[in-house]
Amino acid sequence: MYPDRVVSGMRPTGSLHLGHYHGALKNWIRLQAEQPCLFFVADWHALTTHYDDPSIIEKAAWEMMVDWLAAGVDPSQATLFIQSRVPEHAELHLLLSMATPLGWLERVPAYRDRVDNLAPHEQATYGFLGYPLLQAADVLVYRASAVPVGEDQLPHVEMMREIARRFNYLYGKEPGFEQKAQDAVKKLGSKRARLYNELRTQYQQNGDDEALAQAKAMLDEAGSLSMIDRERLFGYLEGSRKLILVEPQAQLTATARLPGLDGGKMSKSGGNAIGLREDKAGVTQKVRTMPTDPARVRRTDPGEPARCPVWQFHQVYSDTPTQEWAARGCRSAGIGCLECKQPVIDAIVAELEPMQERAQPYLDDPSLVRAIVADGVDTARKLAQETMRDVREAMGLDYT
Repeated sequence: MYPDRVVSGMRPTGSLHLGHYHGALKNWIRLQAEQPCLFFVADWHALTTHYDDPSIIEKAAWEMMVDWLAAGVDPSQATLFIQSRVPEHAELHLLLSMATPLGWLERVPAYRDRVDNLAPHEQATYGFLGYPLLQAADVLVYRASAVPVGEDQLPHVEMMREIARRFNYLYGKEPGFEQKAQDAVKKLGSKRARLYNELRTQYQQNGDDEALAQAKAMLDEAGSLSMIDRERLFGYLEGSRKLILVEPQAQLTATARLPGLDGGKMSKSGGNAIGLREDKAGVTQKVRTMPTDPARVRRTDPGEPARCPVWQFHQVYSDTPTQEWAARGCRSAGIGCLECKQPVIDAIVAELEPMQERAQPYLDDPSLVRAIVADGVDTARKLAQETMRDVREAMGLDYT
């Protein structure tokens, strides 16, 4: 059984904003303290929409990496790297593409939506069609056990699982596997061997997931087994194949819903974002000019917090007493909109100041960021190369 490992990536969009922080980075920071994590800049994925002007990608990648570090992603706890610096991603993508049915890619909701809404001058490229497969390779090449995603990304993780399952079915055919697996069962000892066979039967005949989990837990505790025998027994549990690629689990992330300053989705292109390196004056100006409940034309007009974008910021940044004060003051016209906004301004400034301090050394000396990425690339490549050795051997491409 391979160790638990989390993999996640982000397309390089340049400097990040509060939507990125609350939507993904806070979760990454929590995960890095709990289990091994690999976080990568998905620069190849950026080419699906910027293939005609790739010059912007490199600058955006380094800016984004600085913001990760500023937010608290820690290179001493997590592996940080750039996707294109680990060519094994592309190699696995190519090999997986040989056996992935075209219909699997065409049914991805994001692809269908894009094709249906193409402007006359746009074209649907192979890169866009194949990006879920590259996304799968990004995760499968590290044999990740978990992928942190929002609900909209669940179909992508399910496709990763289907692709891993299909690959194992097609290529996990070790010569004499059945006999080698049965020999490995005997090494468990008579009591554990009997339990293993019972649990295997319960899972394969009745689909008992609890029996599968119990058998896997038993194998994890069987210290006398070699890695290859342990791997065989995990594969034997679920069929008669060797497990080469791991089926990752989707790890749904609980994220605070932080809208843009106008109530829509926060984005730089929409002009409604607060950057992670925004100074106090910028935060103050942006929040003070946020639209509020249109019913509050005058200071004396009562309003309704549910209609106000500022209220959604209170729900993320304010404690319960402050939220109660803001809601009561809005409905009674007891406070003005600028008064209501001040606690939000203070909380955002307090959140961003430590990020700006952490970012400064990397802005002063960009070689620090390059060194972190170089170390991350070395670590990631070693893991990816282990997987690719097994993949090539399974596909008969090792030529030894």
